[in-house]
Amino acid sequence: MVTKAVEFIKSKITGDFEIGIILGSGLGTLGEKIDNPQYVDYADIPNFPVSTAPGHVGRFIFGTLNGKKVMCMQGRIHLYEGYEVQNVVMPIRVMKMMGVKKLIVTNAAGGINESFDVGDIMVITDHINFTGKNCLIGKNDDCFGVRFPDMSFGYSPELSKVAFKCAERLNMNLRQGVYIGCTGPSYETPAEIRAFRIMGADAVGMSTVQEVIAANHCGIDVLGFSLISNKAAGLSGERLTEEEVLTIGRQKSEEMQTLITEIVGEI
Repeated sequence: MVTKAVEFIKSKITGDFEIGIILGSGLGTLGEKIDNPQYVDYADIPNFPVSTAPGHVGRFIFGTLNGKKVMCMQGRIHLYEGYEVQNVVMPIRVMKMMGVKKLIVTNAAGGINESFDVGDIMVITDHINFTGKNCLIGKNDDCFGVRFPDMSFGYSPELSKVAFKCAERLNMNLRQGVYIGCTGPSYETPAEIRAFRIMGADAVGMSTVQEVIAANHCGIDVLGFSLISNKAAGLSGERLTEEEVLTIGRQKSEEMQTLITEIVGEI
């Protein structure tokens, strides 16, 4: 399935793309900053999953950002949409076959660390896979990676250093911490959030972990960001809403775009 998807994309788009970018909820407007954009809708790609989540356009954008050739996902695939885990990570394997060597992944997340404020940007240093699934279960595809890939450096320390250097140059303050990935689509309970804090999580969301596992399997270096779009369940005393997540994403989108553009130019 991956080979057919890549063949279709290459029939529409030429060239290799060294950097991949995944845009999370409310952050899709970065795609408008890409120069000489070419678009491929997920729905047009053979056997490719279609993004149905609110705020996710559902297409690839190919072009140039700050002098680098980029392949951008304007909308991702989630487990809660009903897809199998292999569908969730199919875009990562397509990226690998399109030449991507570095991946910037973003998401909107609930803040568990009580020192975090809504609107903070967190560099992901590590993750906890709480989905109960792993995209590498089953027969290993040796053309992508080894049977037992190491996740000790799932998020590249070198790319994280670049992120902090760029943020300092832009007078931006970044947080850092551990992301815990759940399946959703229900938000977590207050009891779960208390348990996640004990486990060492700083932010929680419904994406990213499978993508990062697949990227590491493929030998792609990863830089991850969580936009803290809300306080996690039980911390604000209010009900969580989807609109809150999208609103904060829109409010912080310009800042995220500036940061990612600066980082792309450095890596």
